Amino acid sequence: MAQTVSNNPTKMGEGRAIAVLTSGGDAQGMNAAVRATVRVGIHTGAKVYFVHEGYQGLVDGGDNIRPATWESVSMMLQLGGTVIGSARCQDFRTKEGRTKAACNLVKLGITNLCVIGGDGSLTGANQFRTEWSELLAHLLKAGQITSAEAKASSHLNIVGMVGSIDNDFCGTDMTIGTDSALHRIIEIVDAITTTAQSHQRTFILEVMGRYCGYLALVTALACGADWVFIPEMPPDNGWEEHLCRRLTDQRGRGSRLNIIIVAEGAMDRSGKAITCDDIKLLVSKKLGFDTRTTILGHVQRGGTPSAFDRILASRMGVEAVMALLEATPDTPACVVSLSGNMAVRLPLMECVQVTKDVTVAMAEGRFDDAVKLRGKSFENNWNTYKMLAHVHIPEKKSNINIAILNVGAPCAGMNAAVRSTVRVGLLQGHQMLAVHDSFDGLAHGLIEPIGWSGVAGWTGKGGSNLGTKRSLPHEFMEEISLSISKFNIHALIIIGGFEAFVGGLEMVQAREKYEELCIPIVVVPATVSNNVPGSDFSIGTDTALNTITMTCDRIKQSAAGTKRRVFIVETMGGHCGYLATMAGLASGADAAYIYEEHFNIHDLEVNVEHLVEKMKTTVKRGLILRNEKCNANYTTDFIFNLYSEEGKGVFDCRKNVLGHMQQGGSPSPFDRNFATKMGIKSVLWLTDKLKECYRHGRIFANSPDSACVLGMKKRSLVFQPLLELKDLTDFEHRIPKIQWWLKLRPILKILAKYNINLDTTEKTVIEHVIQKRGVLP
Repeated sequence: MAQTVSNNPTKMGEGRAIAVLTSGGDAQGMNAAVRATVRVGIHTGAKVYFVHEGYQGLVDGGDNIRPATWESVSMMLQLGGTVIGSARCQDFRTKEGRTKAACNLVKLGITNLCVIGGDGSLTGANQFRTEWSELLAHLLKAGQITSAEAKASSHLNIVGMVGSIDNDFCGTDMTIGTDSALHRIIEIVDAITTTAQSHQRTFILEVMGRYCGYLALVTALACGADWVFIPEMPPDNGWEEHLCRRLTDQRGRGSRLNIIIVAEGAMDRSGKAITCDDIKLLVSKKLGFDTRTTILGHVQRGGTPSAFDRILASRMGVEAVMALLEATPDTPACVVSLSGNMAVRLPLMECVQVTKDVTVAMAEGRFDDAVKLRGKSFENNWNTYKMLAHVHIPEKKSNINIAILNVGAPCAGMNAAVRSTVRVGLLQGHQMLAVHDSFDGLAHGLIEPIGWSGVAGWTGKGGSNLGTKRSLPHEFMEEISLSISKFNIHALIIIGGFEAFVGGLEMVQAREKYEELCIPIVVVPATVSNNVPGSDFSIGTDTALNTITMTCDRIKQSAAGTKRRVFIVETMGGHCGYLATMAGLASGADAAYIYEEHFNIHDLEVNVEHLVEKMKTTVKRGLILRNEKCNANYTTDFIFNLYSEEGKGVFDCRKNVLGHMQQGGSPSPFDRNFATKMGIKSVLWLTDKLKECYRHGRIFANSPDSACVLGMKKRSLVFQPLLELKDLTDFEHRIPKIQWWLKLRPILKILAKYNINLDTTEKTVIEHVIQKRGVLP
């Protein structure tokens, strides 16, 4: 019989019990998923249980299945691995083992199971659910449970979250742990790059991933590797010659190093393994290059989870609890996935089936199908790699000149975007022009051609190598139009923040007066503030978010030592509260004050009282984030003084203003990959647009759709005309009028134990993978 679900989110779980377990290989971010599941479960009125040691704990029962409390998941967010333990369990593979597990759950009244693990763990969970009635009948017959217990536990709901650093589960763009593993890998690659350059070496790195090449592929994109070997797409026969030629070409272009990335499951077309040692032998013998190999191993699984993984796991945990409480006996077991920027529910066994189909396709030599079956994200990465790696610059030129400039404050990832625009532009036969010092440089002729080797090694560099300023084109529109004419510029790529958006708009609006400005223009959002209209994400935001999150971790750690301490931390972002909100989610903040969500003295009072209550628990520390321009009167000093005064005798306060450290550092793997794709997409769009705008031997573009912002919207990269976005922009506060991430703020408050209603009006329906992909044999 289906249980009725209350409309009140805080009553949805009353009378229900949820068990959460982690299974299979550990992955960074699993603890964040456990924490969110426990806290949201408790928030809905459900009883929540930890299952320690994965399925083994489920079978053994006893002390392995323990009630979880709000405080028991405190300080878990920043820990790698899984605090509740994981184990490979043979017992659960047997009917006898599953019968024991069912008995343990029935005795505790648990009918909802949340499993965080890989495809093997999730398949096991589905089998358990399918057999549930049969297992109950057996237990009843053996007298191990009563008929009342059997009736109360007549149906088992299962929801999965995929925790795997390999990103090998089809149906989700990212699995929990993948982004953190990439962070570990890129840290090592960056370190190796410096020594390789010093000695003119070739480095061969083996990364994890078993039968999935995702880590290897994204690493290759993020570090600009010369070659990548992945199991889904083995190299063509005769690859040895091709590889040696490519490495020689790169050295000939002035490169002092070569990087080759190898997935641990890499193989050739006949299925024979390709190892680091094989490649080292080939390169050393044939080319005589000084060659070294590094196998990264389990370091990739370790360490603290990235901000992306913490937020992803927290969002998935909330969605998993909702899916469990909304499930009926007819609902198929589902897995919570990420599609673009959206949390979606997919039928578990469909995803498992597609994951298995990849293995079949690889075994049958249908490698194009294998790449497609991995999903859009994997396919896009593969196409991006192919475009940038295995190339020859065409002899025939297009006679098109495309200028690139950086505008606004510098941020990590700008250089990666410039590199990909330059290289793809050259591959299209265009001449690429580097504009130094933003619109100032465009006005004063600081423009020069930039070639393939001119952007070598730029992916991992922070800041802006081209130089950037905040000045806008209206100050020197006449000079800009003369420069465009003098340097024969046919199209413009503006990479930057809100000033880039406003500057692009000013140029479009000046087209009536200056005919030279009638050229295609594309704005690529790049700013830590994430405040450019037309895009859910900006290049540089992820890096800044990780900086803030890691700093907050250290701050919380110091507070844990001293006890009864509250930290007030000011973040950047202008009037945009994205950094404060997302860093609050990633670091487990008690509150995040932002401009977009008005707050008053009463709200501050509630927050202080909340912290006073918190100090009575075992969690004697607090973290408050404040966006720099959230309120002109409630400044960081004011909030610090207020909390210090009101907390006297209960807690003491400290404050930190993070400042420009948020703009610095090497770009994160996400920002490198995102910037690379954005750069490529912008050049390909401009190439098409230039063909459309070619009239009587010259370029003339004055339609609104010839000047666009390229942005990530929900699930895809889209071009939106600057003039259309004008009406969706709050120019006074330099933010978009509608911001998607505001919907995540209730999650932040619930996870901090505020008694508010979670918005459950926007239902997530189960989507189907198999029909959607349409590439099954």
